[in-house]
Amino acid sequence: MIHAESLVAAAAVAGGWLAAHRAAGVAPAPGRAAALGLGLAAGLLALNGPVHDLAERSHFSVHMVQHLLLTLAAPPLLLAGTPPWLSDRLLAAVLRRPGTALARALTRPVPALAAYGAALVLWHLPGPYGAALESHAWHAVEHAVLVGAAVLGWWPVLGPSRLVPPLPYAAQLLYLFAFGAPMTVVAAMITGADTVLYPFYAAAAPAAGLDALADQRLGGVIMWVPAGVVPLVAFTVVFFRWAAAESEDDETEAPACAEEAPSRG
Repeated sequence: MIHAESLVAAAAVAGGWLAAHRAAGVAPAPGRAAALGLGLAAGLLALNGPVHDLAERSHFSVHMVQHLLLTLAAPPLLLAGTPPWLSDRLLAAVLRRPGTALARALTRPVPALAAYGAALVLWHLPGPYGAALESHAWHAVEHAVLVGAAVLGWWPVLGPSRLVPPLPYAAQLLYLFAFGAPMTVVAAMITGADTVLYPFYAAAAPAAGLDALADQRLGGVIMWVPAGVVPLVAFTVVFFRWAAAESEDDETEAPACAEEAPSRG
């Protein structure tokens, strides 16, 4: 099934991004355009077609793939696709209001990671999870909360704004050590359960020819592996960015030192 609202939202984001560049007289950077496109594609893949249909009807494991796309794929790519000048323009109005302190606080490491972790844990508890499966509107709220919390969670590393900047490189590396912990905890809870945690799948899985408990454990593993791999990839990227920045600083300082050195006669 194709959900028109997701297509409209993706088109609005892409159109707004292009319009903002045109209004500012700035040529879109190919790398950022690719990141934005991949982020939108990840969101559309999660919310449409077989991934969405199987997740809502029978396969817990596919539902976990959907959640991974909405937390570990789309948000970081969309942040990477947003240039700092555009991010600053979007945030400027908010940051001039009384909510400035709150906006800045929410993007700091501890609150950002806490919000991300709380959203993951809450929406994978049997009660809220079951409610989302029973109501399309509630399911949309679940996805919106997961995406929003993931954006906060990724902000200390990928925040594109100069008004609300990300952490320095060294702190980013430390942050990424902790970033995978919330999803790992949720995945361990799901994988280690001896009973089916979600009654919806206990009823739906047999009709699809599945063992509900095996499907649940597969879903836990699907969450568990990316929870470690994706932060590791991000850690590697940040490390090499830091090394490149240090190298550029050294190259800049070397000529300056040579000019300042007294000549010997």
